[in-house]
Amino acid sequence: MIKNKKTHAKTFSVGIVGCGWLGKALAASLLEQGVSVLATSSQQGNVEQLHEQGIKAQQLLLPSNTTQLSQHDVFTQQYLVIAITPQFKQGRTDYAIKVAQLVEAAKQRGVVQRIILLSSTAVYQGLEGLVDENTKLNLEEPGSVKPGSIEKAPILNRAEQAVLNFHRQGNVLRLAGLVGPARHPGKFLLAKRALKNSTAPVNLIHQQDAVGLILSLLTSVAPQGVFNGVSDTHITKALYYQTAAKSLGLELPTFSVDSILDSTRIVSGDKAKQELGYSFIYPDLLAWLYTRST
Repeated sequence: MIKNKKTHAKTFSVGIVGCGWLGKALAASLLEQGVSVLATSSQQGNVEQLHEQGIKAQQLLLPSNTTQLSQHDVFTQQYLVIAITPQFKQGRTDYAIKVAQLVEAAKQRGVVQRIILLSSTAVYQGLEGLVDENTKLNLEEPGSVKPGSIEKAPILNRAEQAVLNFHRQGNVLRLAGLVGPARHPGKFLLAKRALKNSTAPVNLIHQQDAVGLILSLLTSVAPQGVFNGVSDTHITKALYYQTAAKSLGLELPTFSVDSILDSTRIVSGDKAKQELGYSFIYPDLLAWLYTRST
């Protein structure tokens, strides 16, 4: 069984709602340790792929009627990990509605003991300097993003609050940009587009550490509130992506001149390390760039 600081050892079952790239890695890790897993996907084709990988899965569509939703088998699991993506790039703004429906369905079914929402450090949108879980979010000031862009922070915050208000226990893990297998940053450069914000610090996390933090939350006796999931690497985007290109033997990227000042935001991951007792596998993501197999 999973071991970690301040953990319990009882067996448990986990439902993973939105089992994509990260969810599959989490499911595989849980199954290796004998934990019962039921995953969901909105696409039937993905459900079939999960079955082929040995992961029990069912289709689940959102948004949905809450009463009907509560009858889904995923709500018979003791713990629920919500891993659906906001889909901001696709112009979607209903993320908080979907999350709230999942929380209400879990409440109606009455089986789920703990909900963990995989949120995003994009909730710190519009803030500068060092930010942590106690930083006041920028939720009211208009014009914090470019015209035509989605105000991410208020939507993410509403989703987080729905989980934190779950009548049993709710936790939020705000994940930074994800890298890992099939997501080497150097591959982003193949499109040969000019990158922006050359002097802005990177805020990233490796897939294995994201999984490790989720496991820590699942097994900790009483984790409190919100946690950031981010590595210790906060070098500039210019240095990071230039190193990523070199590690793959690609042409060095160019950076466009942006009239908006580069962000200075650095997301702190200290709380997760201290309160969950978690030690990162890849704290240095600059060194990881040359570890092509991972």
